[in-house]
Amino acid sequence: MPDSSPAIDASQVSWTPVADLDTSTRAAFIWQTYLHVAAAIIGFALLEVFLFSSGLAEPIAQAMLSVNWLIPLGAFMVVGWLATRTAHRTESISKQYLALAGFVVAEAILFVPLLVMAHYTAGGGVIESAAWVTLLGFAGLTGIAFYTRKDFSFLRGVMIWGGFAALGLIVAGSIFGFQLGTFFSIGMVALAGASILYDTSNVIHHFPKDRYVAAALQLFASVAMMFWYILSLMSSE
Repeated sequence: MPDSSPAIDASQVSWTPVADLDTSTRAAFIWQTYLHVAAAIIGFALLEVFLFSSGLAEPIAQAMLSVNWLIPLGAFMVVGWLATRTAHRTESISKQYLALAGFVVAEAILFVPLLVMAHYTAGGGVIESAAWVTLLGFAGLTGIAFYTRKDFSFLRGVMIWGGFAALGLIVAGSIFGFQLGTFFSIGMVALAGASILYDTSNVIHHFPKDRYVAAALQLFASVAMMFWYILSLMSSE
C-alpha cells in the first residue's frame, strides 16, 4: 500500500506556517492534528469490527481476491493520493473532513482481504501484534521528529521516487504475474517510516493552522501503509 502523500510539499505553498505563530497556537494545532489521527485510527478499527461482525468481510474479500491481488493494492495508492491532494488543496474544513472520512472508509474496505488472509493463515493474534508494532513504530518515529526538531523535508524526493518505483512494481507484477515478495514489503515499511518522519516534520515546521485535518490525513495514510506491510510480513512468516 504505497504512500499517498509524497507529492505534497507544504513548505512550498503560500501560507503562514504554524511554526511562525505563537506557542499556544502551535500547541493547539499539534493537539488537534493528533486528536484527528487517533480518531481516524479508531474509526478505521470500528469499521473493520463492523465489517467482520456483520459477515460482510468475507464476501468483500472474495470479490476483491477474484481479480489480481495487485489491482486493489494499486487502487489504494490512487485513492490515498487523491484524498491527500484534496485535503491539502482546499481551505474548507468540511471538505478536509470529507476527504479524511472518505479515505478512512476506503482504507477499511481495501484492508479487508489482507485481514481475512492474515486471520486464516496466521491466526487473529498476528493482526493485534502487527497493530502494536505499527503503533510503537509510529510513536518512536514521532518522538524522534519532535525531539530533534529536524526538518525532514529532504525526504520528499526519496518518497516521490520510492512511490513511483512501488507503483511501477505493482503494475509490472499485475501484468507479468510475479509476486513482489518479502523484500518489497521490507522496503515499503522503510518508506512508510520515512513518510512518518516527513509528515511529522511538516506538522512541526510547515503546515498552516487551518490544515490540521489535512495533516491528520497525511499521517494516517503513512500509519496505514506501515500497518499494511508489517502485517504482510508477519502473516507470511
